[in-house]
Amino acid sequence: SHIIIINLFEMKFLTKLVITPLLIFISWLPFRLLYFISDLFYYFLYYVIKYRRKVVRKNLELSKVAKSTKDLIRIEKKFYRHLTDVFFEMFKFYSISPEEMKKRFYIENPEIFYELEKKNKSVMFMTSHYGGFEWFLSINYHVPQLPFAVYTPLSNKSLESLIKKFRLRHGSKLISRYEAGSYIKKQIKENKLFLYGMAADQSAQIRSITYWKEFLGVKVPVFTGSERIAKQHDIPVVFGKVVKIKRGYYKVVVDLISEFPNEYKDYQITDIYLKKLEKQIREIPEYYYWTHNRFKHKDKAPNN
Repeated sequence: SHIIIINLFEMKFLTKLVITPLLIFISWLPFRLLYFISDLFYYFLYYVIKYRRKVVRKNLELSKVAKSTKDLIRIEKKFYRHLTDVFFEMFKFYSISPEEMKKRFYIENPEIFYELEKKNKSVMFMTSHYGGFEWFLSINYHVPQLPFAVYTPLSNKSLESLIKKFRLRHGSKLISRYEAGSYIKKQIKENKLFLYGMAADQSAQIRSITYWKEFLGVKVPVFTGSERIAKQHDIPVVFGKVVKIKRGYYKVVVDLISEFPNEYKDYQITDIYLKKLEKQIREIPEYYYWTHNRFKHKDKAPNN
């Protein structure tokens, strides 16, 4: 127990006096220099330490998004370049101005959210780990509803506090997945409009109630929380397609899946979401987050 306490103290000390100032310094670097560092980091990540290369290769092979071995390697390398860009772009959130943020990340058709606001409706925003998904934390500049994203808290509280410091500079809120249900009920009770952001492509835990569906050619357990919450509270559901324009510039094309989710059969909304996401991934696969072990339960699907 004494060792654990000492380690925690050292982490807090290190975070406060070393890591935080360093990351703030990185945040103030111009994008051009930041991307130069990102390029160097890409070579280190891909060729030297080979960060999760086996997982990425396995995911790419299983999903069959590549036309050949040569194409697979091309996608793989482009993915790692994008991954390091996203990593360093997140640090810029601390120093970037609202005006520049709006230029670099915007919604192509925000009128959908304003039309729903006129009807006094909140929004279930189904997105994924694709493109510049971290930039969604600036969506506050583009929608009338109060946005919050659901996340899984880190066990290291010092590190979690540091990450929040960078992520929450532009108006969105982060809500622990353990508190999301009570938070939504509170917003509804107070008659507040909110935008519930959920990266619905995460790997679901295997339970008897888990919904299994073929995704990218592999049958996997699918996360259905977004649909369940939308139906429970009658919240309109939208899908956000992230388009990477160029380095550090993204736009989102919003597609209304359903204004009245309870008119759909169980899992139908989830199926529509997965179909849209899969289409997007197959069009430009290098921007999907392939380091996640998406298909770890692929051999455990029930026969019926």
